[in-house]
Amino acid sequence: MRKQNSSLIGIVARRIFAFSLLAMVLQIGVVFADYWFDDYKLSILMLQQETETLSQGITRHEGGLTYRPDDETRDRYLERRGDVGAIYVRVRTASGSILFSNCTTECAEHFLPLSVDVPSFWKRVIAPGKPFSVAGGQSFDRDGVPVLVELAVIKDPNGFMYSALLHEMIDSMIVPMTLMFCLVIGATIWSIRSALKPVAMAVKAADAIDPRDSGARLPVTRMPQEIERLVSAVNRLLARLGDLIQSQKVFSASIAHEIRTPVAIAKMELSRIADPRARNAERDLDALTHILEQLTSLARADAVDPSAFQRASLSGIGAEVAEATAPFVFDQGKSIEFMDHGTAPVTVIPGLVENMLRNLIENAVKHNPPGTTIVVTCGPGPRVTIEDNGRGLVDLPEHNEDLGYVKRSGQLGLGLKIVHRIAELHKAQIAIDTARDRGTKITIGFAAAQ
Repeated sequence: MRKQNSSLIGIVARRIFAFSLLAMVLQIGVVFADYWFDDYKLSILMLQQETETLSQGITRHEGGLTYRPDDETRDRYLERRGDVGAIYVRVRTASGSILFSNCTTECAEHFLPLSVDVPSFWKRVIAPGKPFSVAGGQSFDRDGVPVLVELAVIKDPNGFMYSALLHEMIDSMIVPMTLMFCLVIGATIWSIRSALKPVAMAVKAADAIDPRDSGARLPVTRMPQEIERLVSAVNRLLARLGDLIQSQKVFSASIAHEIRTPVAIAKMELSRIADPRARNAERDLDALTHILEQLTSLARADAVDPSAFQRASLSGIGAEVAEATAPFVFDQGKSIEFMDHGTAPVTVIPGLVENMLRNLIENAVKHNPPGTTIVVTCGPGPRVTIEDNGRGLVDLPEHNEDLGYVKRSGQLGLGLKIVHRIAELHKAQIAIDTARDRGTKITIGFAAAQ
C-alpha cells in the first residue's frame, strides 16, 4: 500500500514548529547566559521582583497603613529553610514608621537607617558570589504615601535567584515567543490555504475534464507563479495529447472508410463466381465489413462534438431502430418485438444511441439460435431494454490492458465496447442479466441524461 504524501500545510507547520522551538531554546539560552554571568543585573532583578511580591501585603486599616503578609508570603520569606542562609524583611514609611520587621540588630546591619529618606531603589552586596548575599529595597506608593520594602538575602536559602531567572525567561521570552509562534503558524496556514485554493479548483477541473474534449485546459487564474508554471506545462501536454488522439481518431475513421470501397468491389467480383469457396470468402468479407463498421462507430463515439447533444425521445429512437433492423432479424430466422411504456425526453446524441441499440440487437441475433425472440422495450422512465430468450451470453468479453475488450474465445468484443463507450458518453448505467439457456436482458438507464 502506497504511503500517503504529507500535505503542504502539514510540512510547513511542522517545520515552523521545529524552527520556532529551536529559536526559543536558543533565545532562552542567550537570556539565561546574559543574566547568569552578570551578578549585578541578576541581583537587581531578584530584589525588584521579590520586593514587589512583598509589597502586596501593604494595606490600609482604620485610616492608616499596615502590613499583613498572607500565609504564602510568610512561608516564602519568613520561614527559615535549614541552617544555611537567612532572609530579613522590613517595611517602613518615609517618616521612619516600621509597618513590619522580622529582624532587630540584623536590620540595622543590612538596611538603611530609618532617618534616611525613602529612595526609589537601593542595593548593596553583603558577600560576593552565588548563592547571592545581597540587601536592597524598593519604594511603592500606597494612597499617596511612599512605603519602602527592604529585603536582605544571605546565601539565598529559598532560591530567589532561580525564581527570578525563571520568571524573567517566562515573562520576557516564553510567553511572547509562544504568542508570536501561534500567530506566525496561524498566518502561514491561512496564507497557504488561500494560495492553494486555485490549485484545489484546478484539481476539480482536472477530474471533470472530458477526454473527448481536445480543448479542455486547467485554469491558471489567481494561481501562484510557481504552480502556474506547472499547470501551464500540463496544459501544453494536454494540447499535445489532444492533437495526438485526434489524429489517431481521424486515422482510424479514415482507414475504416477507405477500406469499404475495395471490400465492396471484392464482394461484387466474388458474387460472379459460382464456387463454394467464393461464398466462404464473401462471409469473411461480411465479417470484415462488420468490423470496419464497428471501428467507424467507435471512432465516432470518441470524436464527439458537445454541440451534437440534443433533446430526443428514447421511444422514438427505439421504434426506429427496431423497424430498421427487423428485415435483418427476420432474415436470420429470429423475430423482434417493440414495446413502449412511455419515456421522458432526454439529452443525447440520437445517432450514437441508435448505434448502441443496433449493436445490442445484432449481438442478440448473432449469438442465439433460430427462433429466438428479441424484445426492445422503452420505459417506463428514461431506460431502454434489449431482451432475448436465447442461450445467454456464454462468451462475455473481458478487459485487456492492450487490446481493450477481448472475448474469451480470443475475438475482439467491439460491439460491447461500443455500447459501453456510448453509455459512458451519456453517463448511462448498463445492467446485464444473463444465464445459460435462459436468455439475456440488457437494460440501459439514461437517468443522468434527463
